[in-house]
Amino acid sequence: MSATVGFRGISNATLDAKGRMALPSRYREVVSAVSQGQVVVTIDRVESCLLLYPRPAWDAVQEKLQALPNVQAGVRQLQRLLIGHATDLELDGNGRLLLPALLREHAGLDKKLTLVGQGNKIEIWDEAKWRAGMTEWLSEENGELAAEFEGITGLSV
Repeated sequence: MSATVGFRGISNATLDAKGRMALPSRYREVVSAVSQGQVVVTIDRVESCLLLYPRPAWDAVQEKLQALPNVQAGVRQLQRLLIGHATDLELDGNGRLLLPALLREHAGLDKKLTLVGQGNKIEIWDEAKWRAGMTEWLSEENGELAAEFEGITGLSV
């Protein structure tokens, strides 16, 4: 995935009764262009969400994960969680992905979803969990972290 191609912005999506999610067209266009509709979905180690990578972006992540010295218990745990849950998926003719039940359960996904572009990947959140997270992340207790990044955005926080 080139440095100029990436995911950003927030979109809503719906999970149907079969566990399929239609990828919003702006994300679908990127996935189609960089990976011919092939993606990898895995769990997030810290948050209750899923991570969706176009196949080439995931291959780069997996290569880095496998290069870590797995004599350390934490590295083995990270590899188990991310690589172990990584699932190859392909967009169907309608731009939908069938998210496996195990992954949907891990993230607590219900019918309404929020998709968050994060550069090389998309986070897939249950809408209610995303809203609760936003409330927490925007709270004053987290203001000190934002101050550290003030120079990156050029905005006052």
